[in-house]
Amino acid sequence: MTTRPLVAVLSGAGISTDSGIPDYRGPQGLWRRDPEAQRLVEFEAYVSDPEIRRRSWQMRRANRTLLAEPNAAHRAITDLERSGVPVRVITQNVDGLHQAAGMPERKVLELHGTARSVVCVGCGVRSSMTEALARVEAGEADPACLVCGGILKSATVMFGERLDPEVLGAAMTVAKGCDLFLAVGTTLQVQPAASLVGLAVEHGARLIIVNAEETPYDELAAEVVREPIGTALPALLARVAGR
Repeated sequence: MTTRPLVAVLSGAGISTDSGIPDYRGPQGLWRRDPEAQRLVEFEAYVSDPEIRRRSWQMRRANRTLLAEPNAAHRAITDLERSGVPVRVITQNVDGLHQAAGMPERKVLELHGTARSVVCVGCGVRSSMTEALARVEAGEADPACLVCGGILKSATVMFGERLDPEVLGAAMTVAKGCDLFLAVGTTLQVQPAASLVGLAVEHGARLIIVNAEETPYDELAAEVVREPIGTALPALLARVAGR
């Protein structure tokens, strides 16, 4: 029995722009349009400044991430996995759209956490972002943990926080063991996520980059695709699946 090659997909913000979620570092990215917005997701500022927390909760309230739907690119990855090809997704995104598109939870590694949950800085208890936002809607400017009264934050990795070492370790294992590594919609400027590309290539994987802008790893790629992700990725994955 022939073992089918393992496909690893590293996804960044560009894969979700067709779902209405803006990226951060692209030409129209949030950090370029409003550099001050980055302060709202800096851990030290968040835990030390109640005003930053209040502004952060209003930003989350206005954010449309929880209402977003998977697009053709997310669905194409799920279709590849359902075709019988072993697929693992390593995502820099916090939107949960890979899972919403049908990818099994155990096959998605969220390097930067998830915006669909909140976590208490004090006791570590997790709860639903939807429930926390309902409290904000009801008038709580800075909702506290209902268990210990501690500070609640999005269950995302803020600037100044370390990535979960277990998640990162699992991602490194996937990168080392895959046969094909796809970097989709990511500028490959954020470490240590971007280093997974080099790790995969060092261990013999074929690299394909699908991104509108140049990346620091383009020279390592066997193929670089600049076309829009929503059409380019489904066509590429159909080719991988042999369809």
